[in-house]
Amino acid sequence: MNPRLGAVLEELEGVINARKAAESERSYTARLLAGGVPKIAGKVTEEAEELVQAAAAETDDRVVAEAADLLYHVLVLLAARDLSMRQVEETLAGRFGVSGLDEKASRQTSQPS
Repeated sequence: MNPRLGAVLEELEGVINARKAAESERSYTARLLAGGVPKIAGKVTEEAEELVQAAAAETDDRVVAEAADLLYHVLVLLAARDLSMRQVEETLAGRFGVSGLDEKASRQTSQPS
């Protein structure tokens, strides 16, 4: 794995949190955050759809660009909920060595009805 990957996401997360604190009207990130979780969630959905469409019928460069857009918006959503990429990373790390099928089944049985 590229050791720089984590550093890039960590740096981006820091920029997003700085924009959250600054609440600048000239910042796209601050505007998203001001819109709250519903606005950001809509952007995450939009970017996920664009990524899927690019993967199905566009160039690799478009797929990469749409994946980057999706990751950015996910980080903004996490910041809006006062959550961090570190928490996501810890959850993913806890899943190593567990079958994906078993992990998914355990989530389905542990959710309240």
